[in-house]
Amino acid sequence: EATLDLAERRRIRSAIRELQRQELERDEEMLASKRFRPERSSHRQDDKENWPQSRRLEEEQQAALAALSEQLEAITSVDELTKLLRAAGEYEERKLIRAAIRKLRAEEIEGEAPFPCSR
Repeated sequence: EATLDLAERRRIRSAIRELQRQELERDEEMLASKRFRPERSSHRQDDKENWPQSRRLEEEQQAALAALSEQLEAITSVDELTKLLRAAGEYEERKLIRAAIRKLRAEEIEGEAPFPCSR
């Protein structure tokens, strides 16, 4: 509602500011309680139990990626690499294949570029 009394307007504005201030204080308290919440000890124990297994899986993945990298070095056709790219399931595999495709295309471009003349 519209009011013409300036004193009433001031009271309304100050009440709104007070409500906003209280809301900010509540939000800050909630953030502080979340920020300093202690971590559950059972969660840390789960991490310790799963660490050797995840470490072993990571090492196996690294070995597979190294083997794939060696295999990609032997391929000289962009079409073959494109077929491999479409068949690849893992992000890291696709990343390596795309890098091999870029490398082959760069080599093709360098081979086509005329050599600069020496004067």
